[in-house]
Amino acid sequence: MQFKDVIGQIPVKQHLAEMVEQNRLSHALLFLGKEGSGALPLAMAFAQYVVSLPQAAPVVEDLFGGMTALEPAPSFIHPDQIAAQPAFQRAAQLIHPDLHFSFPVIPRKSGDKPTSNDYISEWREFISLYPYGNVYDWLQFIGAENKQGNITADECNDIIRQLNLKSFESEYKVLLLWMPEYLGKEGNKLLKLIEEPPPNTLFILVAENEEMILPTILSRCQLIKIPMPEDIEIEQALVERANANMDTARQIAGICEGNYHEALQLLQHADEDWQSLLREWLNATLKGGPIAQVKFVEEVSKLGREKQKQFIRYFNHLLEQSIRIKILGADGVMLGDNEKDFAQRLNKIASVSQQQGIIEELDKAYYYVERNANAKMLFQALTIKLYHIIQNKTLILMG
Repeated sequence: MQFKDVIGQIPVKQHLAEMVEQNRLSHALLFLGKEGSGALPLAMAFAQYVVSLPQAAPVVEDLFGGMTALEPAPSFIHPDQIAAQPAFQRAAQLIHPDLHFSFPVIPRKSGDKPTSNDYISEWREFISLYPYGNVYDWLQFIGAENKQGNITADECNDIIRQLNLKSFESEYKVLLLWMPEYLGKEGNKLLKLIEEPPPNTLFILVAENEEMILPTILSRCQLIKIPMPEDIEIEQALVERANANMDTARQIAGICEGNYHEALQLLQHADEDWQSLLREWLNATLKGGPIAQVKFVEEVSKLGREKQKQFIRYFNHLLEQSIRIKILGADGVMLGDNEKDFAQRLNKIASVSQQQGIIEELDKAYYYVERNANAKMLFQALTIKLYHIIQNKTLILMG
């Protein structure tokens, strides 16, 4: 994987290249970015880049007591040119002997004490297929089902053992630790190693939630913040990498808020007619009465969790665009004609403050859907809340 394979992140890529060029590479980096931002593929590309750099020439004492390099020092190689290095092919296949990985795993059977090396074949395949995958995808990929993944004390011991060995062929030994949020108190075993690592050892931690990382580990790392890609970058990636048509890519980019993982999921269901389903819901809520509402709830509860999440995100997206139309005018939003017309109709039935109240309720519903809430109860309650928000013209926010 190379920098060019990572969507956007131009300033971060430049910063990382400059750290190497100017010899300012810290021994412990924390790549912090939300799901779908590209923190993992960017960290992966950087780790492969570092272990592929040519070694510095050995220095020996000459006849007169001076120190002389046997060869000229290697010149700086930019990440865009690293693929030409012999070591890169092994790094790209995740088989380089100086590139190590740690990630959440599960016991294959009762009593097992698994480490990441037990799952290295699955890891290579997962990264190849789903570089923007999240930890839920990974745990399902290895058959976790409802089991909780962990980075265990045995894993920490294995990390210490591996990184205390001499490097095989690279100047650096690199450990990429994905999701340090899954380190419990066992993570304290790594503190001394992170603070005083062997020479030319690089830790790269990749996380989504700063608050869930052990403070003792967090304080020992240099923070590299990974922002969400821009909508135009997501749109371009969907067209070029996922073969989406321009209109679909633009619509998805507007909904997913820079989350490329979610963009790919939305693309899988791009043929779903969310607008018709939303029209049915609003008509049932405002005009149809209890029978129509129950019918809709039955229908939406059969969709499954991922589709329910996407439906909620679509409604949120239209509400946000409706508010922008109210403030900026119809020319200030990038929507297709049908969606623009629907957004304008939303402005006729709800004020900006009411739409903001609906957005808050949808955000809560999305949170509960992610946590396997009962769909019938959730959407029935949400229907009642929407009715009261829209019907009560003085309502600002739901209690």
